[in-house]
Amino acid sequence: MRNLKMILEFDGSRYKGWQKQPDNDLTVEGKIESALSKMVGEPIEVTGCERTDIGVHAENYVANFHTDCDLSIEAIMDYLNGDLPDDIAVKSMECASEKFNSGYNIKSITYVYKISNSELRNVFNRKYVYNSEMLLNLEEMKNTAEYLVGTHDFQYLATVPINIKSTIRTINYINIIELEEGIIEIEINADEFLWNMVRIIVGSLLEVGKGNIKPIDIENLLIDTEASAYIPMAKSKGLALRGVEY
Repeated sequence: MRNLKMILEFDGSRYKGWQKQPDNDLTVEGKIESALSKMVGEPIEVTGCERTDIGVHAENYVANFHTDCDLSIEAIMDYLNGDLPDDIAVKSMECASEKFNSGYNIKSITYVYKISNSELRNVFNRKYVYNSEMLLNLEEMKNTAEYLVGTHDFQYLATVPINIKSTIRTINYINIIELEEGIIEIEINADEFLWNMVRIIVGSLLEVGKGNIKPIDIENLLIDTEASAYIPMAKSKGLALRGVEY
């Protein structure tokens, strides 16, 4: 039996996240498993690296599955890319070790959030970029990001399930880059993310950029039990998983 590792990209606009649901077939995992199962004639289970949320995209999503199918990797890729919806694509595929599991032994994960800082909304990138009509103070946002880099307890800047063992995470870096045509990228790399952690952090940075809170207030947000209640969570459409390092 082969263990095949694949790199995917997908537009999450119309999906209910990555993870399949028993009462909803509009998930990325569900679409891929359906295509693979149809190809081999038996149920295939796919393991993903992250449970991306509703509307979140991915540039380089890592997944794997086991199969006895003896088709070549090229043939499997051709089949999948021909059968999957146009908003999901397999970028690459290779044989992995039997023990490889895309959800385990992750060293770091990188997400990117894209913002258009323009009074005029761009109709062509509206599904992938958050538009801020208010001019953002990037220097204040960069100063604020420095408070969040490092190892902290992020329980108040995330949505935390009751049964989670630890809410301590390490952010390795936050890069805030202004690209051409007023597009801003906030790139966040961490050892692991809590649910909604990226979107709440980006929401906090946006509040600073708009002048609603001061950079020093971010330190207080880490210990404020009500932080996630009054910090607007950034919209999912601007968020994409950029990559995973093992």
